[in-house]
Amino acid sequence: MQASTLGAPVQAGAAPALFVNIAAYKFITLENLEELRPQYQDITQRLGLKGTILLTPEGINMFLSGTRENIDEYLAWVRADARLADLEAKESLSTEQSHKRMLVKIKAEIITMRMPLIKPEEGRAPFVDAKTLKRWLDAGHDDNGKPVVMVDTRNDFEVDVGTFDNTVDYRIKKFTEFPQLIEEHKADFEGKTVVTFCTGGIRCEKAAIHMQNIGYDNVYQLEGGILKYFEDVGGAHYTGDCFVFDYRTALNPQLQPTETVQCFACRAVVTPRQQLAPEYVYEVSCPHCHGKARD
Repeated sequence: MQASTLGAPVQAGAAPALFVNIAAYKFITLENLEELRPQYQDITQRLGLKGTILLTPEGINMFLSGTRENIDEYLAWVRADARLADLEAKESLSTEQSHKRMLVKIKAEIITMRMPLIKPEEGRAPFVDAKTLKRWLDAGHDDNGKPVVMVDTRNDFEVDVGTFDNTVDYRIKKFTEFPQLIEEHKADFEGKTVVTFCTGGIRCEKAAIHMQNIGYDNVYQLEGGILKYFEDVGGAHYTGDCFVFDYRTALNPQLQPTETVQCFACRAVVTPRQQLAPEYVYEVSCPHCHGKARD
């Protein structure tokens, strides 16, 4: 299957991007993880890839960076496994590898939710594509006239970098908090169409399935998450940037890295304006942690 490209076109006279960064996942039963792990370690090492691969009983999740040729070879190798033949990868471009090391881990879940009854491979929640969602948000309602409510399933520090306008944000610190919160607020969404979203699709897919399981009647996931939305329709109805878990920290709606960084000391997100503060000292402190005792 052709991978979608999340990189902005290179301008005339600009230095070409040297590396391709991919994000991909699939919910599918995987067995013999201890046998799979060295196979993934071997090929990523041979191809000089950097990033993280999570192998779990419920599927695979990966964020990798490498040259065009080596990324293509890696994806061809992965898709040779019949279970992953239709794996889709979202791409962006950069002038250096977006990760500094290569890790292949065995985990219990692709994204920790602690809801074992959720098995996405047995049936996905309905999804809405980016162009349809933009049309709904332009109109203020879905095709059946129901108000559309966006629900952010990401952690609070990610939301603070950017999110959809008028979104529901429960300020969660970790994804395991989401199931109880969304159940407690079920009455708030009666008569409305709910669209869950996240960076690339994993969390919002699990969230939407859980919401169906507890009785939500009209819930969708945003297909491909914020990054796919940026690729297809840009930043319409979205304010700010999108936090990503690599050295780039955040991408704007043109899928280009921004000046936002993470503090080396406390890992808080530091905006360009906050970097002008005297409390921001590179690799030492930022306005969030300056003067505070550290563990």
